[in-house]
Amino acid sequence: MTEKLDSIIADYRHNEGNLVSILQQLQDEFNYIPQEAVAYISHSLEIPISRFYGVATFYAQFHLKPRGKNIFTLCCGTACHVKGSEKLIERLQRETALTSTDSTTKDGLITIEKVACVGACSIAPVAIVNKKVHGKANINQLLRMVKAMREDESE
Repeated sequence: MTEKLDSIIADYRHNEGNLVSILQQLQDEFNYIPQEAVAYISHSLEIPISRFYGVATFYAQFHLKPRGKNIFTLCCGTACHVKGSEKLIERLQRETALTSTDSTTKDGLITIEKVACVGACSIAPVAIVNKKVHGKANINQLLRMVKAMREDESE
């Protein structure tokens, strides 16, 4: 981990980066922002740790808890809500044994996230699965993806 963090620090210094760029690199590297990574970088750059957390908690794009290998992001904006996004979310949660307070499966395979709007109202409901947009999403399509992910993991 130290080697990866030292690379992020070197990039920050070389490119005159900012806290957002550091947090983005951390999240790209670990799929979330580990507390020990922030502490290490904070100490190395002599930047108060509170500044990192101030930025990380301000922007919804940053995640402070471990996320799954596969990310299902479902839009809950008005158009998607009207087209049934909440039912999609509830069914996905049941299928993956997640409660409304959990977002990541115990095996770390799947994370289900809700977002306010992805700006693709014309293709509602919208699901973004591993950064790929799926318009007019339906439960059968999403459940097939979950099944394929589970099969891939068990191989």
